[in-house]
Amino acid sequence: MKIVMYLIALGVIVFYSFRFIQVMIRMKHTILLPTTSDEREVLRKYPQKSVARATYSEQKWGIVVYLFMLLFMYSIFFIGLFSDDFEVTFYLWFFLPLIHSHELFNVFAIVDDGIISGSRFITWKNMKSFEFIRIDINHKFYGYSREVNDEYELRIKTKGFPISCIVTSSDMIDKLSKILNEHGVVRDDKSEKSQ
Repeated sequence: MKIVMYLIALGVIVFYSFRFIQVMIRMKHTILLPTTSDEREVLRKYPQKSVARATYSEQKWGIVVYLFMLLFMYSIFFIGLFSDDFEVTFYLWFFLPLIHSHELFNVFAIVDDGIISGSRFITWKNMKSFEFIRIDINHKFYGYSREVNDEYELRIKTKGFPISCIVTSSDMIDKLSKILNEHGVVRDDKSEKSQ
């Protein structure tokens, strides 16, 4: 049982380390959208605030916290590996920092080979479809901010978990639709916003 937990923990550490390195590398690429402060103002990862630039200086707190999360995971792994009386249930602490790790970066940016969304990078080939969902009274983001009420959430279905972004401008909806279509991501038929 202990060997299985070691292998699971090692797999999780490697996966999250790879994701972090992948996002750090993509932040150095040329950002195609949003490029101006006006474009960043109409995109939101969270209802309360607009996205920040996809640069190390703008995302420094997210980077620092993510690094501490990885260091915590590595330390728990090595403590468990070299301790004889280490309980397998202690590995539950190992998964604690992962609960909100996707919320550490306030970034949604399109680069040449995919999209950076929070602490994830998704390549174009891993995206299946997208849709714009109206933020009405039944939507989970309704009521958090006046700016997002009656606007749209872009939801992109991927081969893994979906990614999303709040869009508060019809011009940005058109730009995003055009870019996604150009890269072979199809619009979902259920989408409420017509082009």
